[in-house]
Amino acid sequence: MNTSKPKLVVVGNGMVGHFFVEQLCEHPISQYYDVSVYGAEATPAYDRVQLSKYFANSCADELMLTTKEDYQAKGVALHLGQPVSHIDTANKCLTVNGEQSHYDQLILATGSYPFVPPIKGNDRKDCLVYRTIDDLEAIEQAAFDANSGVVIGGGLLGLEAANALNELGLETHVVEFAPQLMSVQLNDKGGEILKDKIEALGLSVHLSKATQEIVDGESAQHRLNFSDGSFIETDLIVFSAGIRPQDALARCSDMAIGERGGIIIDDNCLTSAADVYAIGECALWQHKIFGLVAPGYQMAKVALSQIIQSTATQLQHTPSTAFTTEPLTFEGADMSTKLKLLGVDVASIGESRGFENAQYVELSDVQAGVYKKLWLDETGLYLRGAVLVGNVDEYSQLLSQYLSGDALEAPAVTLLLTDESAPVALKDNAIVCSCHQVTKADIVEQVVAGNHQLAQIKSCTKAASGCGGCSTLVQQIIDETMQAQGLATQSGICGHFEHDRQALYHLCQVENIKNFNDLYHKHAKNGASAMALGCDICKPVAASIFASLENEYVLNEQHVALQDSNDAYLGNLQKDGSYSVVPRVAGGEITPDKLIAIGQVAKRFDLYTKITGGQRIDMFGAQLSDLPAIWAELIEEGFETGHAYGKSLRTVKSCVGSTWCRYGVQDSVGLAIALENRYKGLRSPHKIKFAVSGCTRECAEAQSKDIGVIATEKGWNLFVCGNGGMRPRHGDLFATDLSTEELVRYIDRVLMFYTKTAARLQRTSVWMESLNGGLEYLQSVVIDDALGLNEALEMQMEKVVENYQCEWKTSLEDETFLQRFSEFVNPANAPVNSNEQYQYQRQQKFPIQSEVQTFTSVNKRRSGAGNIAITLLDEEEALV
Repeated sequence: MNTSKPKLVVVGNGMVGHFFVEQLCEHPISQYYDVSVYGAEATPAYDRVQLSKYFANSCADELMLTTKEDYQAKGVALHLGQPVSHIDTANKCLTVNGEQSHYDQLILATGSYPFVPPIKGNDRKDCLVYRTIDDLEAIEQAAFDANSGVVIGGGLLGLEAANALNELGLETHVVEFAPQLMSVQLNDKGGEILKDKIEALGLSVHLSKATQEIVDGESAQHRLNFSDGSFIETDLIVFSAGIRPQDALARCSDMAIGERGGIIIDDNCLTSAADVYAIGECALWQHKIFGLVAPGYQMAKVALSQIIQSTATQLQHTPSTAFTTEPLTFEGADMSTKLKLLGVDVASIGESRGFENAQYVELSDVQAGVYKKLWLDETGLYLRGAVLVGNVDEYSQLLSQYLSGDALEAPAVTLLLTDESAPVALKDNAIVCSCHQVTKADIVEQVVAGNHQLAQIKSCTKAASGCGGCSTLVQQIIDETMQAQGLATQSGICGHFEHDRQALYHLCQVENIKNFNDLYHKHAKNGASAMALGCDICKPVAASIFASLENEYVLNEQHVALQDSNDAYLGNLQKDGSYSVVPRVAGGEITPDKLIAIGQVAKRFDLYTKITGGQRIDMFGAQLSDLPAIWAELIEEGFETGHAYGKSLRTVKSCVGSTWCRYGVQDSVGLAIALENRYKGLRSPHKIKFAVSGCTRECAEAQSKDIGVIATEKGWNLFVCGNGGMRPRHGDLFATDLSTEELVRYIDRVLMFYTKTAARLQRTSVWMESLNGGLEYLQSVVIDDALGLNEALEMQMEKVVENYQCEWKTSLEDETFLQRFSEFVNPANAPVNSNEQYQYQRQQKFPIQSEVQTFTSVNKRRSGAGNIAITLLDEEEALV
C-alpha cells in the first residue's frame, strides 16, 4: 500500500458497510485513498435479510456477499474479528486491539444489536438471540436436544426466527406483547389474517402476553410466566423483540447521540464529528432509525457522494473531470417492503396503518386467507398506503403508484383486481428495486444495451441483488423489453428449468417422461443444484403435467413428493389448520339418502356445512386425523372426491332445465351430470368450472364459467374462457346450435389445448387473452383443425377419462398414505386396514352411538333425468 495516500476507514462489514465499499471501488475516487475495513465478526459481509436460508443446509456459503480475496483484489484491507474500541475524533485516530490507527475520512456502519427485554431469567442457558451467523449456529446446536422453542417477539425478525425453529423441527410458539403481529407494518385486520395463516401451519401465536420471568419448567427446560397468570414451557427461547442502534463506539467517542439511541446525522450523513459519517441502522436522522437495508444503501450513496465532492474540491479538479459528481442528500426513505414469512406473503406500503381523514378500499377473503387494504388521501385520488397479506400480486403496481405521487386514473378498487398471471404495467420512472433505487427505465436501458440475463442486470444495475424480492419483476421487464425488440426470450418456469410449462408438457409427452427424476436429469439447467431436486414451483407443475398426460394416482411413490400441501393430503387446508371435505355432487343433483348421509357425517364429526355456489355441500373443520374416517364413510354411501383441493374440474352448475322449468328447452341437469362425470379426472393448469343452462334465461350463469353451455331449440350454444372471480370476464360465444356429440368434442379439444399450452396457474380467461388471434385463432384450431391436433387432443382426453379413479377410494387402501394421519397409527392396538381404521376411529371418538333412524322415501326423479351418457365413438357411430 502507498501510505502517502489519505486513509478512508469503514467500521462495520455488514450489508450497508459492504455496499459502501462496493460503490466506492466502482468510482475513480477510490484510487486516491487507502481503504481499510474493520469488522467485528469473523465472517465477511453476508446477506442478513436471507438469514433463515442458513437452516436449509447449515452452510453460510449461500449467504456470503463477498470474500477476503474479493477485497484484496480491490485493494481494500479487510480486518475481520477486530472491533474498533475507541475513536479520537480530535486527532482522527481509532483504536483496534490496543493499537492506534489514523484516518482522514471515517464511515461508521456498525448496524444494530438485538434488544433483549429486561425479563428476570433472560440470561439462562439456551436463551438466545437471532441476529448473526454465530447466533444461528448456537440455535442449531441448542435445537439438537430440544423439542419445543419460543420466540419472544412477533415482528419481522421474530417471525423469521420462528420460521427457523419450525424448520429445525421444534414445536414453535411466538409470544408478542402487542395485540397483533407485525404491528409496525400491518393494521389489526392484516395482523389477524397473518396470525391465522401462521397458526394454520402448526405454529402457536400468543398475543398480548407480557413475560414477567423465566424459571425452571416442569415438563421442559424453561417456563415463561406471563403477567395474566398463564405460562408456556419450552426447551429453547429466542429473543427477537426488536433492534437497537449499535452506537456504543460513538458514545464513548463523544459524538452526538439521540435521546433513545442512534448516532445523530444531518442530511449529508455527517455526524457531529468532522469527517465522520454514519450510515445504516446505527444512524439517527430526524429522530428516525431506519431498520431496512434499502435506506442504509441510500445513506451509503449520500456519504460517498459527499466524500467525492470534498475530495474533488481538495484536489482542485475542474467540474469536467470524472471526480466531480452532484452531491446527494438524504431525505428520508420509503419503508415499503414485500417479504415471505413462514411461507405467507406480506407487504406494506407507505402509511400502511392509515391516518386521520383517510379514505380506504378494503378486501377481506377470510376463507382464502387474503387481506388487502388501500389508504387514500381525503379526496380519494392519491394512494398513501397499502397492506397486503396472503397475496401480494399487486405490490409492484401499488408501489409504483405510491412513489409516483400521481393521481389515480381509475377507481382505487381496480388496483386490487390484478390477475396473478397478467403482466404488470409500470411507468418508466417506477422504482422496481427499492433497495438500490433502480427504475424500470434503468433496467430497460441495460437490456437494450445487450444485457439480457438477470445476472447481468444484477451486476450493472444492482437490481434484485438486495433483498431479492423484485427478481420476478426484473425478469419480466427483461422479457418484455426483449420481446419489444423482436428478440427471443427465455421463459423458464423457475431457476431449475429454462422451459415454460408448455415446453415441459411437450417434452413429457413426446419423450414419454412420467416422473420428475427423469424430467429433471434430462432437462434441468446445467448447474442446477442436484441437492435441491426441484422447488415449490416446478414440482407441482410437473405433477400436474404427469396427471394431465397419464392420470395416474397422484400420490403414488413417484408423484407424492411433488404435490403441494392440498394435494398431499387430498384436502383443502383452511385458515385454522383444519381441512374441508367436499364430495362430488354431479350437476347439483343429489338423492335424499345422500343428503342424509352427508348430514350424519357432518354431525358425527362436528363439521360446519355450507351449500356452495357450485351446487354442492362443503363440510369445514375436519381435523387431519379424521379425514380417512370421514371419507371412508362417504365412499361407503356412494360419494367420491370432488377435487376441491386440486387444479382440476371443480363443479358443473346447472338449472333444473326442461324437466321442471316451463321455460327449459333441453335437459340441462342430465348434460351437466354427464359433463362432470366425463371431465372430473382432468388435472389442468388452474381450476375449471362449468355450467349448463336449460334456456337463454341463463339461471346457471353459464357465461361466467370456463366452459358454459346454454340450451337452444336446436341444441347447445358453447361459451368458453369465462371467469367469475376477482377479474371477471364473460365467456366468448364459441359455437352455436351444437348437437351433444359436437359439443363434447369441442369441449374435449378446448380443454386439452388449454392444458397443453397454458402457463403455470393461468386461468382460461387469461389464457384466451394471451392467445395471438384470440377467439378466432382458438376456433380455427378446434373447429377447423388448423394445427392438425384434433385427433391427438381427443385421444388424450379419452386417456384421461379411461384412467379416472376416485383418489380417496384409492388412498384408503394405501397403507403408506394412511401413515400420514398419525392418530391412526400411534395407539398400539390401532388397526392398519383402512376399513378397520375407520371403525376403530369411530369407536374411539364416538363410543356410545344411538341408533340412526333409517329413512326410506321415493326419490322423485325428473322424467328422463340422467339419460345423457357421453361415449365418444367413431364418427359414424351415434352418441348414446
